[in-house]
Amino acid sequence: MENMKSARTYNAEEPGSDLSEQIKLATKDTHIRAENTQLMLSYQKGQITLPQYKVLLCSLYEIYVALEEEMDRNSSHPAVAPIYFPQELARVESLESDLEYFFGSDWRKRVIVPAATHRYVQRLRQVGKENPGLLVAHAYTRYLGDLSGGQVLGKITQKSLGLSSKEGLAFFSFPGVTSPNRFKQLYRSRMNSIELNDKEKRAMLEEAVASFEFNIQVFDDLQKMLSVTTDPVDQSQNNAVNFPSSPLMRITVGFCIALASVGVGFYAL
Repeated sequence: MENMKSARTYNAEEPGSDLSEQIKLATKDTHIRAENTQLMLSYQKGQITLPQYKVLLCSLYEIYVALEEEMDRNSSHPAVAPIYFPQELARVESLESDLEYFFGSDWRKRVIVPAATHRYVQRLRQVGKENPGLLVAHAYTRYLGDLSGGQVLGKITQKSLGLSSKEGLAFFSFPGVTSPNRFKQLYRSRMNSIELNDKEKRAMLEEAVASFEFNIQVFDDLQKMLSVTTDPVDQSQNNAVNFPSSPLMRITVGFCIALASVGVGFYAL
């Protein structure tokens, strides 16, 4: 398959090449594609809008619930245990705080995600049940991406949305990590210590590529979701996006998004 080209052509047996470096090289092409999706280009230019950020938070929440529940369930797995840092990295509670800030106390009833998010969540659940070691690929591309870009993207988001405080930006904060650079070094060291045979390493590289692909699809589907959400939103206020609230309308929106879905790829924040 085209989207697995990078992982398949890279020599996983290259002497002196750590797993983290192999993943970085294997995902290079998809990473570039992810950074050039419409949503992420807007983000990098400081043009992220309130509706865009809110629907992004909804998808991130569903993805992290699945990832962290599977990580918790498989925390003693020999591949997962070395990179299991729930106190330092867990994002679900932070996302819940942000969602409540933007959507209100009834935020759970207002979360809507596109078809691509459901596909990504299903893959995380499948991996957690059938091949937990592959969770390492998803955790690495997500958590280290969030940790690397957290400070910068947090400031961009705050400025773009006109937020006067840090409220609504908990996702970008890692209070359990005193030094992001040192922690990333520790994380990569732990990850590189995982014992994998050639077949397992190849599967890990392909899963890392797939994780980017799933996320690019999420970003593209979020743009389509916004195109069918026609109610105007006042960008100067921190009110929730006016998503359809009735079950019938929510099903209709979800159906439209599913029909509009196309396969593209992702980016790790």
